[in-house]
Amino acid sequence: MRWGDMDAYGHINNVQIVRMLEEARIGAFGPPRGAGLPGVQPQVSLFNDVPDGIMALVVDHKIRYVRTLEYRNVPAVVQVWIGAVKGASFDIHYLVQDPVTGEDCVKASSHLAFVDEATGRVQRLTPEQKERMAPYRH
Repeated sequence: MRWGDMDAYGHINNVQIVRMLEEARIGAFGPPRGAGLPGVQPQVSLFNDVPDGIMALVVDHKIRYVRTLEYRNVPAVVQVWIGAVKGASFDIHYLVQDPVTGEDCVKASSHLAFVDEATGRVQRLTPEQKERMAPYRH
C-alpha cells in the first residue's frame, strides 16, 4: 500500500484496489509479453509465454468490498488462484486481507481471454495453457 492509495476517509481507494489486483495477478502469473522483465519471478509463466501477436486481456472484473481496507505502512495480503477454465477464457480470483488484522477486505475475480491482436478474435486455450493452470485451480 502506498500513501497515495488512500481516499479522503483514510481507506484504500477502490481504483487502487484494481491496481493491487493487477499487481497480484502479474506477480503470480507473469507480465504480458513485451512488458519487460518481471520484478518478481511468477509462480507460473502464463501471460508472457504466448505466441507473438496474442494478448491476454481482461474481459471483466467483479469486486466485492467486504470491509474497508485501512491504509497500513505494510503490503496487503493478496491470495490469488485460478477458478473456472473454459474453452477460450478463465477466471482469476483474489482475496485481499488486512495485513495487520488478517480480516478479509476484498473478494474479487477477473475474467480473462487470449486474443489475436491482428484479428481481435478470442483464441481457444491450448492444452499446455490448461495444464499450467491446473495446480493453481481451486
